Amino acid sequence: MHKPLALTLACALVLSACGWRDSRLNPTNWFGSSEPAEVEVAGNVNPLLPQETNARGIFAKKPPKDKSVLISRIDSLEIERTSTGAIIHATGIAARQGAFDVELRRAEGTEDGVLTYDFRIVYPEEPTITGSEFSRTLHAARTLSNQDLQDVRIVRVNGETNARESRRR
Repeated sequence: MHKPLALTLACALVLSACGWRDSRLNPTNWFGSSEPAEVEVAGNVNPLLPQETNARGIFAKKPPKDKSVLISRIDSLEIERTSTGAIIHATGIAARQGAFDVELRRAEGTEDGVLTYDFRIVYPEEPTITGSEFSRTLHAARTLSNQDLQDVRIVRVNGETNARESRRR
């Protein structure tokens, strides 16, 4: 048993001293050495940020279902100028108490020169009481830069039953 092992080791040492390194039988020589190649550069791509894809892993969670709805009524809309742009303040009245996750979300399909937002809220799954108007009042704000406001003439906020807008002077 010791003789075949010793013979195998001796053969391996003898073969390693031969020209095995340049042989086609050597698996490390199968692809050859590397050469420089040109790279296609995509415009405006940050290599440090991963690119968004529609591919999802098998353990990935499903995207959460959007449960938000438009607020019942828009009560007021104010636009406050700042040195870097503006702040949009909107006040709305919900249909019932307990609304949360208040958001001014950019509306899709708007006309030129009109910046439109939807005042969206989420109600609890369990039924809640209507309560007083004061207890159903919600406030939302959104900041805009001067670049966002460059071509805007009108800012509009939509609710379920009404909308309020403010024109640029």
